[in-house]
Amino acid sequence: MLPDEFGVPAYGTNTLADVLPSVAAALGVPVHRGDLPADPLDLTPALGGARRVAVLLVDGLGADLVAAHPHEAPVLNALGTPAGVLSAPCPSTTPVSLTTLGTGLPPGSHGVLGFVTAVPGEGRTLNHVQWGDDPDPRQWQAQRTVFEQATADGVACTAVGPHTYRGSGLTRAAYRGADYADAYTAGDLVAGMHAALRAGDRSLVYGYTADLDLIGHVRGVDSPSWRAQLGIVDRLVEQLAAGLPEDAVLLVTADHGMVDVPEHTRLDVDEEPGLLDGVALLAGEPRARYVHAEPGAAADVLAAWRAVIGHRGWVVGRDEAIASGVFGDVDATLAARIGDVVALARGTWAFTASAQEAYGSVLAAYHGSLTPVELAIPLLAARGRALR
Repeated sequence: MLPDEFGVPAYGTNTLADVLPSVAAALGVPVHRGDLPADPLDLTPALGGARRVAVLLVDGLGADLVAAHPHEAPVLNALGTPAGVLSAPCPSTTPVSLTTLGTGLPPGSHGVLGFVTAVPGEGRTLNHVQWGDDPDPRQWQAQRTVFEQATADGVACTAVGPHTYRGSGLTRAAYRGADYADAYTAGDLVAGMHAALRAGDRSLVYGYTADLDLIGHVRGVDSPSWRAQLGIVDRLVEQLAAGLPEDAVLLVTADHGMVDVPEHTRLDVDEEPGLLDGVALLAGEPRARYVHAEPGAAADVLAAWRAVIGHRGWVVGRDEAIASGVFGDVDATLAARIGDVVALARGTWAFTASAQEAYGSVLAAYHGSLTPVELAIPLLAARGRALR
């Protein structure tokens, strides 16, 4: 059973997966996503007849973090909430969340199931933020995106994001169907989103900014640097809202929250005797580990991880993790991307790996697990003049 403090994302009800399908429905686009409802957030009345919708995703902008900083983020705290607080997917990490947003599907359906996952049958891992052409993004993530479905219905779709992400595997997996517009600075992001909103009779514009997440990882979310960066995000949102076309709505959301991890709640798996015995691949990230065992060793690896991790995390085998529902329904062809052992951190714990992941083991803050602060993400709205 899941720990009491963990949440299970309610896919099809109020998660990041439900944002773009509801936006598309408000724009008159029929979105197909299996058994999940087309407009789960009921945004059609909330968007009030908008013909143009911008969705800004601020990496690391957890809902609890916004609420805790009203002075640094007065604009964000003053915006309306058309569907309340949403849930990030599992694991609560950027590649999973961006693909969940873009496809409108849970991770178990689209297959981007972690920050780093095994490539089944190849004895190697894939880091989804360092992904190019191998494996082929169209095969690794084969589901149609919401952008593809909206474009086919005549909506002008644009993704505006960092110029370094143009053509990456993750960009092609999550945003295909949208034209990609490079953004070099925060001001360029604002200008690019405003320009894209004016395209066509109906437009769907997605924007992404990563700096808040970056400074959170490096300095921590309880740092002057993070609070100053939040103020910059607040100003960016203010500028976006001020320049909206009259028939447009801006939605602001996030991919996950974040927790500071002090030194005394770090367990270095590379330093724990016996913990890597029988382990073929270590994947995931410090708060959401996937452990792939050598043939025949899965039971022993699970026992060792349970014994060592103990109260620090939820440690289960692959089948139990899938049965819990945290990934949504998992396509049988994708299940092997999940570890034989899944270890999600509780509290402020992190399971670092100093030898295998030197840089990733010395960060100040992390995310990936299922605690409320990691899962809770905002959905905020600002309207163009004609819709107020």
